[in-house]
Amino acid sequence: MKMQDDFSVDRAAAPSGRRTLPFTLPIGVTDEDGQVRRDGALRKMTGREEAILADAQNQRNGAKLVTELLSGCITELGGQPVSTATVANMYSADRNYLLLRLRAITFGPALEASYKCPSCGHGWDVTEDLDELPVKMLAEGERVDTVPVELEDGYVDKAGNLQTAMVLRLPTGADESAVAAQMRKNASLGKNALLARCMVALGDVPAHRLEALGPKILVDLTMTDRRLIDRALNSGAPGVDLIRPIECPACGNEFKANLDLSRFLAVE
Repeated sequence: MKMQDDFSVDRAAAPSGRRTLPFTLPIGVTDEDGQVRRDGALRKMTGREEAILADAQNQRNGAKLVTELLSGCITELGGQPVSTATVANMYSADRNYLLLRLRAITFGPALEASYKCPSCGHGWDVTEDLDELPVKMLAEGERVDTVPVELEDGYVDKAGNLQTAMVLRLPTGADESAVAAQMRKNASLGKNALLARCMVALGDVPAHRLEALGPKILVDLTMTDRRLIDRALNSGAPGVDLIRPIECPACGNEFKANLDLSRFLAVE
């Protein structure tokens, strides 16, 4: 896996004023014949996308909203048009990359963000540059793989056996859409549902038991193990790194926080 800031590459490759700009996906879409499509073009949002954003039904399902936006704004991928189904089944890492890219080319890369120090409670505003966000890109010819996680405390199955070897696949837009209602009601339970959909294996638990138990397994895991899962997915997956290293201007405390996207579509 290689590290590349593709936002800067895309911006440099296209002159100002163009409605359509090129992109390279961190992972890519694999066709039925095994070919991976990663290079494509994205057009700026128009009044059509403004209507999509204003649709109350789309606002209740963020994953569906992203699918609708990207389906209209991706003009081609690998020299071919893309269907709504293709966009829905893209890896979340690719979808997030394209969504950030779409925002940057339409409204500019400056994003107003707010952070609060967990140590002294000081809050402040900063301007983030979306073009400078680091992006983990798969190397040419490299394929995305599953993410193994060795749990520290593990899961005790029905027979009393401790299972610690978990294997996850990367989530897709379809996964996110499927758990949107649960995520809206309770973020933690929604996350359990998402991870359950992506759980490929857990020790020697039979596949049918894994599918039947689903989120119940995640509920029983310790917070220690849940953090191990988060770290494995964040460090092992391609895509935009949204974890920001931050220093409090008031007390100097250094901490990490997720990029503040609360004003993602706000334009000054």
